[in-house]
Amino acid sequence: MNRKQISSGSTFEKQVGYSRAIVDGNWAFLAGTTGYNYETMTISDDIVEQTEQCLRNIESTLKQAEFNLRDIVRVTYILPDKSEFEKCWPMLRKYLGEIRPAATMISAGLATDEMKIEIEVTALKQSEWF
Repeated sequence: MNRKQISSGSTFEKQVGYSRAIVDGNWAFLAGTTGYNYETMTISDDIVEQTEQCLRNIESTLKQAEFNLRDIVRVTYILPDKSEFEKCWPMLRKYLGEIRPAATMISAGLATDEMKIEIEVTALKQSEWF
């Protein structure tokens, strides 16, 4: 299988040297995704709204890679303020509740202070015979 790079078109990807996602065979590895609305280049002050936008961005990237949310097998949540994680749970259940991927939450600083959550996922497309 060929390795395929997925780009969001951001110049930052080229400057830093990373891809929005890498597809290798039946696997898709998505870079950490924040709550920026790429159409308006804005980010909400609200962590719940940022969480939903992260998941929309992830869904869009997965679609570009010919995957979908149901293919997610692993997710990592990164939050600067761990006390805000519980606020995200309803949104996480909305998008991932039926999928229930393996998950880890890490409390760490993010690239800018306006970012309240970053989500990274790994997806596996199941073969037809499964």
